[in-house]
Amino acid sequence: MVEPSIFQCMTDYASLNQNDIVLDIGAGLGFLTRFLADRCERVLAVEIDAGLVRVLREQLGDLPNLEIIEGDLLKVQISKFNKVVSIPPYHISSSLLSWLFSKNFECILLIFQKEFANRLVASVGSEDYSWLTVVTYYHTEVERLDELPKRMFYPQPEVNSIIIRLKPKKPPPFNLKNKVLFKQFVQALFTQRNRKVRNAVLPFIKSKHVTTVEKTAKLADSLPFHDKRVRELTPEDFGALANALVN
Repeated sequence: MVEPSIFQCMTDYASLNQNDIVLDIGAGLGFLTRFLADRCERVLAVEIDAGLVRVLREQLGDLPNLEIIEGDLLKVQISKFNKVVSIPPYHISSSLLSWLFSKNFECILLIFQKEFANRLVASVGSEDYSWLTVVTYYHTEVERLDELPKRMFYPQPEVNSIIIRLKPKKPPPFNLKNKVLFKQFVQALFTQRNRKVRNAVLPFIKSKHVTTVEKTAKLADSLPFHDKRVRELTPEDFGALANALVN
């Protein structure tokens, strides 16, 4: 990000104050990191590139409220935080959100590529509707804020980006008996998004239950929405199906 005004914009959208502990993912050269450190109690800056970590320690070593964490966010130990303000590497967007959804947080403020951001709020049945849409809907309220032209970045990406704000849904929009199975189930079914549920669900049932072909088919036929196509299911429908499989 080479447009510094965006840093102020992001901190405003996150309503940062001196009581916040903020996670910055992919801190890079530390421009946003330093900006955050002036406005909150503590910053946890995660960076996987050893060369950039050296730069961060040289340039930001004077900040008493900064913790620099070297490594892969998904593998290293991270202290508790209540907010995320970050411009993460775009290639980790899906895995990053999955990781964040397992944490407790008040607000997440991220910049994503426009196409990825569209998937988070896609309508049922649309081309962008995906497992990520369903899982995000269960966990958070999503707001698409400012669109950022690609000229604000160096090197310049191929597409524009969007600032996204996520806040946890409390309570969740529907009950789940097994959140891990729910995510696995939704991901599995979207690999066959145009098939009817009755057929798309068969491989998943076989992977989870030691049973005969006949019993697998009977279970598939007994599921709610078994005659709908996967892309036509609402997030609530996926929840009902996943809960039925737990039984």
